[in-house]
Amino acid sequence: MEPALFLELVDLFKAKYSITMICECMGVPRSTYYRWCHKEIGMTELEKEILAICEQLKFRIGHRTVRGLLKNNGTKLNRKTVQRIMQKYNLQCRVKPKRAKKMAGESNLIVPNLLEQNFKSDAPNQKWVTDITYLPFGESMLYLSTILDLYNNEIIAYKVSDTQNAQLVLDTLEMACQKRHTAGTILHSDQGAQYTSRAFQLTTKENGIITSMSRKGNCFDNAVIESFHSSLKSEEFYTLERVRLTNAIVQQKTEDYMYYYNYIRPFQKLNCHSPIEYRTMAA
Repeated sequence: MEPALFLELVDLFKAKYSITMICECMGVPRSTYYRWCHKEIGMTELEKEILAICEQLKFRIGHRTVRGLLKNNGTKLNRKTVQRIMQKYNLQCRVKPKRAKKMAGESNLIVPNLLEQNFKSDAPNQKWVTDITYLPFGESMLYLSTILDLYNNEIIAYKVSDTQNAQLVLDTLEMACQKRHTAGTILHSDQGAQYTSRAFQLTTKENGIITSMSRKGNCFDNAVIESFHSSLKSEEFYTLERVRLTNAIVQQKTEDYMYYYNYIRPFQKLNCHSPIEYRTMAA
């Protein structure tokens, strides 16, 4: 490709696309483009030196490093001058992708699987299971954290939030602990960051709760709570999949279903009683 034609093409599209993208699409190395710019428009000696440094190091360094190299070569410049020249010719270094931030309190505290898929319980508060599920039915993604008692499948506590973090599960746990006697209760979860967080593990210990975790990537180890979340979505939301809901409506429908599930919905394993009815009769 003729240099003059390519430079004209870049001038035409650089307001909409980056010079790097245009060069990649046309198969022209970025360094070649700047050499052509040098020949066509004329660079100062300083600009040539900065371009040469960037080309030599394959555009992997920032303006501070370039300034340091210039200083080593006897050229003392203000950092902002170097930065302005590099910006002028799009010589900025490649930005390293940021590592995902760890969730507050996360410390990867994995505990053994105490349930081992034994979901039978002889009395209330012996075995609880918990999990978080997505509620993608409103204006934005919402998250539901739930704690269920395996004795009668009763939902002890739940919370809907627009943030999937450790605080969500801590709030749910606090609600459950306020309602029930928790000394010696086994609380089973997956290995999500919320449950392996130090804050969660410490709170359970303070309430006398023994934590248990599924094997990594094995949803069957927490099948009961997985099944409940599936039932909530299929029975309450999937019949309305073409209806646009607000987040407030999603919240209200979740609350309505929780009441229905605990107080009205019959279970064959509970002799066709609802969870609350079954627990009340047993008491």
